[in-house]
Amino acid sequence: MRRWWVICSALSVLIGVPMTCAAADQASASTAKAPITIALITSLTGPAATEFASDPSGFLARIDLQNANGGIDGHKLVPLVIDDETSPTAIDTAVEEAISKGAVGIVSASALFFLAAKTAQQAGVPVTGTYSDGQEWGQQPYTNMFSSDEGSLNPTLPVNTLEGKLLRMFGGTEAGIYGYSISPSSTREANAVAQSFTHAGGKVAVLNTSLPFGNVNFTTQAIIAKQNHINAIYPTMEASSNFALATALKQAGVGMKAAIFSVGYDPTALTSSAWPDLQGDYFLSLFRPFSIPDAGTRQMAAALQKYEHFSKSQFPTPFQYESWAGADLMIKGLQMAGGNPTRAKVIRSLRSIKSYTANGLLPNPIDYTSIFGHDPAKTCVWVLKAQQGGFVPVSSQPVCGSDIPGTSTAGDS
Repeated sequence: MRRWWVICSALSVLIGVPMTCAAADQASASTAKAPITIALITSLTGPAATEFASDPSGFLARIDLQNANGGIDGHKLVPLVIDDETSPTAIDTAVEEAISKGAVGIVSASALFFLAAKTAQQAGVPVTGTYSDGQEWGQQPYTNMFSSDEGSLNPTLPVNTLEGKLLRMFGGTEAGIYGYSISPSSTREANAVAQSFTHAGGKVAVLNTSLPFGNVNFTTQAIIAKQNHINAIYPTMEASSNFALATALKQAGVGMKAAIFSVGYDPTALTSSAWPDLQGDYFLSLFRPFSIPDAGTRQMAAALQKYEHFSKSQFPTPFQYESWAGADLMIKGLQMAGGNPTRAKVIRSLRSIKSYTANGLLPNPIDYTSIFGHDPAKTCVWVLKAQQGGFVPVSSQPVCGSDIPGTSTAGDS
């Protein structure tokens, strides 16, 4: 769960000064504070667009909310969304564009950002957003980067007790774990889940990390799963593959006690053709679900409804959460940096934050003064169960795990 397999993008900031020609307005124009434009870089096109094209909604709503409250010390925030095209070459171009336009900071929601992290670091640009693209979020010299979901990560990528705990909690004894061959992060996560489940006392009956990226044909895997008497699965693939696996297992008559998905808690799942086959399965969320309301969820829901035309029953996708939190953390850094924030001031301000929760959306506070290069002491997720009417929280409290000392998956691929 700490290493979601994702493809995401980044966020930039642009500063400008509006001018007027009317003599009567010259005095007020001369004292107006320069707007600060924050840019989001995400995959609006390319293979990842199906997952992330709606990401900007969270980002834009958070900026609109801040402007309604006066901006940053009188500076208006102006959003700029940049497409990384899900391209290893376009991601660096996107970061360079943000910098060339005067970006004060970048919010990243991209699994490709690791390819352009050096460009942002050398320019001294603060970066917030999701940690899911790579180890640079906890590696030197990238102290300009601040994960707004986990805080940082341990570059050795140790195994966590969380996945095994969840599988055992819901009755899993013989597990099937599946990942993509072409995605190192998917493979690492699958291997980590296998070790976590073994540590928890379970048996890994099937560990298959040779699957093609985007695979939706699991007939053979379902037969093998039945032959090996598996009663639990934890795939580390994208939602379309995970859902196809669930359907194939059901059609093959494989009885599941614990089917756990770290991705897929998404409104689109409710209208998916696979939804009937997902009933009784478990989905994880790094962020507090709207169905367990608090101040943070109410604030976000109201902003999405007002500025992004969400319905009252609509809840955000994982990466709408991510883009909201990335914008929220950047805004906090700008607020703390004083009346005329610079990149260096924002970095110093963010590194001084001792307790960040995205107004309650996160399960535990993040201390940015000490977390760089480390995993959180506890890795926590909310668990929801797929039922006919939608996703229902298993508990109002998240489930937590911790790193297993002496373990590492950094070399797995």
